[in-house]
Amino acid sequence: MPLALLALTISAFAIGTTEFVIVGLIPTISSDLAISLPSAGLLVSLYALSVAVGAPVLTALTGRVPRKLLLAGLMALFTIGNLVAWRAPSYESLIVARVLTGLAHGVFFSVGSIIATTLVPREKAASAIATMFSGMTVAFVAGIPLGTFIGQHFGWRATFLVVAVFGLIAFLGAVAFVPRKLAHTPPAGLFKQFRVLAQPRLALVYAMTAVGYGGSLIAFTFMAPLLEQITGFSPSAVSIVLVAYGVSVAVGNMWGGKLADSVGPVKALKRIFLLLAIVLFALTFTVHNPWLAVLTMLAWGAVAFGNVPGLQVYVVKQARHFAPESADVASGFNIAAFNLGVAGGSSLGGLIVAHLGLGHTPWIAAAVTLGAYALTAFSGRLDSREGLPERTAEPVETAH
Repeated sequence: MPLALLALTISAFAIGTTEFVIVGLIPTISSDLAISLPSAGLLVSLYALSVAVGAPVLTALTGRVPRKLLLAGLMALFTIGNLVAWRAPSYESLIVARVLTGLAHGVFFSVGSIIATTLVPREKAASAIATMFSGMTVAFVAGIPLGTFIGQHFGWRATFLVVAVFGLIAFLGAVAFVPRKLAHTPPAGLFKQFRVLAQPRLALVYAMTAVGYGGSLIAFTFMAPLLEQITGFSPSAVSIVLVAYGVSVAVGNMWGGKLADSVGPVKALKRIFLLLAIVLFALTFTVHNPWLAVLTMLAWGAVAFGNVPGLQVYVVKQARHFAPESADVASGFNIAAFNLGVAGGSSLGGLIVAHLGLGHTPWIAAAVTLGAYALTAFSGRLDSREGLPERTAEPVETAH
C-alpha cells in the first residue's frame, strides 16, 4: 500500500470515529455538562448538518486549491476541532468543535476518493477507494467502542484528545507522503451542483436516502442511554456491546453490497428497509432483557447500514439516466442526503426522548424506516413504468 493511501485510510478512521463516538458518550457528556439527553444528542445532529452543508459548498470553493495543500489543511482543521472539544469548558464550545470537525469531514470525503485513485494504477482505482473507506469500517469495529471505553474511564474529553492524535498522524502523513503535484479537475460550481436537486427522480432517491438512513438514527443516537437506563447494562458492558455491533455493521455492509449486485438496488433496498423496520420494532420489547437486547443489537448492526451500498449505486444509476452530465455531482449530493438523515433522525430522536420517553425511540424509528420502504417501492414502480433495468454494475462506495 502506498504510504499516502495509508495516510488517507488513517484520516478516514479518525473521521469515522469522531462522527459517531459521541453516541456512546451521550450519557457521560449529559451528566458532566449538566445538559439533557436531547441536548447531548444535538451534538450528533449539528455535526451531520455541517457535513451536509459544508461538503458541496466548501468543495466548490476550494476547487482550485492544490490537493495536497487542501488535504493537509482539512486534517489540520479536523485536529484543531478535536483539540477544541478536548478543552471545551462548556456545551456551547463543544458545539463549535463539532461544527469545525464536521466541515473538515464533508470536504475530505469529497476529495479523498479522487486523491486515492491518483496514487495507484488506473486498474486499481476501485481497490484504492475501498482501502481508504476501510478506515470507516475499522472505526465502527474498533474506534467507536475504544473511544467510548476511554471516555467512560478517563472522561469524555480524553476521547477527543486521542482522536486528535490520530488526526495529527494523518496530517503528518499527508504532508510527508502525498505527492505535491496531483492533477485534478475543479469540481462543478455551486449553481450547477444545486441544479441537480431540480431533477424529481434524483430528489426521490435523496428522500429515500435521508429517510432510510435517518430512521435508524432516531434510536441509534440514544443507543447508550437505552442500554444503560432500560436494559440495565453498565457503561463498560455498553462498550463491549458496541464492539459486537461494529463487527455486525462491517458484515452488513458487505452483505448489502453483494445483495445490491445480485438482485438490483431497488429489490435489495426494499428487503433491507423491511428487515430494519422489523428489528427496530422488536427492540422496543427486547431492550428490557439483556440477552435479547444483545441479539437484537447484532441483528440491527447487520441491517442498519446495509442500505448504504444500494443507495449509492442507485443514485449513480438514476443520475446517468436522468442527468448524465452531472453524475458525480448527484453522487455527492447523496452523501449530503445521508448526513441530512443523520441530522434529522438524531434531532427527532431528541424530541421523542424529551416528550415521550427514551423507550419510544425504537418503534418510531421503525415507522420512519417503513416510510423509506414506501419511497423505494414507489421509485421502483416508476422505473418499471419507464422500462429502466433493475440491475446495474456500478461500483459501490460508502456513505461518508
